[in-house]
Amino acid sequence: MRAAVVREVGSPPEPGELPDPQRSDGDALLEVHAAALNPIDVAIASGRFYAGPPQVPYAPGREGVGIVREGSGFAAGTRVRFERDAGYGANGSVAELVVVDESALVPLPDEADDAVAAALGVAGLAAWLALEKAQVDGAIVVVLGATGAVGQTAVQAAKLMGARHVVAAARNADALEAVRALGADALVPIADGDLTAALKQAAGGEIDAVIDPLWGEPAIAALKALRIGGRLVHLGTSAGLEATVPSAQLRGNNLSIVGHSNLTTPNETKARAYRELLDQAIAGRLRVELDVFPLDRVADAWREQASSPHRKIVIRLRNR
Repeated sequence: MRAAVVREVGSPPEPGELPDPQRSDGDALLEVHAAALNPIDVAIASGRFYAGPPQVPYAPGREGVGIVREGSGFAAGTRVRFERDAGYGANGSVAELVVVDESALVPLPDEADDAVAAALGVAGLAAWLALEKAQVDGAIVVVLGATGAVGQTAVQAAKLMGARHVVAAARNADALEAVRALGADALVPIADGDLTAALKQAAGGEIDAVIDPLWGEPAIAALKALRIGGRLVHLGTSAGLEATVPSAQLRGNNLSIVGHSNLTTPNETKARAYRELLDQAIAGRLRVELDVFPLDRVADAWREQASSPHRKIVIRLRNR
């Protein structure tokens, strides 16, 4: 099969060929139409992922859209969104064929575009599920890292879930301005200065919930802006792997810090959330900024993913 092939740890993938995968019981063999790239794919290929360097050669990618060729639970020809775990030892989604656990498949309606359906997955689910944990209906919400793929979805989804005021915060002031069109009520550049005070001012008072894909100093500044009983849902470490949490705010204000990871979320929960996300996108209420590359330009797509977190990158392997 044709695939994007990582031949050396630290090098971008190039178009090439790999052996066809073999299906086992409980798996489905899929013909891939579109595969989305994610920061975790770059981290694994570079050897920076916590599990260590991958075995090469291999095809990267955790998610995509395709049709079932063989499987016991789905008829051949069924179009599905799929996700595979981040483990090593098997080829990923940026390949003409992939084998995936059947429990991780979600059938797609005809009106769903392949590229959009692929791009909505990992980042969209992280935002949607984190917001559910944050209980944002009627709340004043801060979205940190609002210019990234997760943050852009979180700003829109917070409003869809009933948030009454959404503050978008990020380091890139130019990219942040574009988030206003996604429904942000106020913008806060993360720069030198008192971020806690800036967030409170933008919120018009104390804050009910924070969506945090950053951690580090921005997360602690946002934590200090929370009201008594407020909630911070943590789902990423773009600003740092560690943060010093002050006891006074945490205990004195009865705050909650809740972690979220897609990797440890049951497939049935992700499938339900994904269908809700997709319905919003089909209805035009949720936008996904994306760029589509053919497989022959996968190295360019890889460099784009590594350098710019503001748009989803999708590799198209077949036309529908």
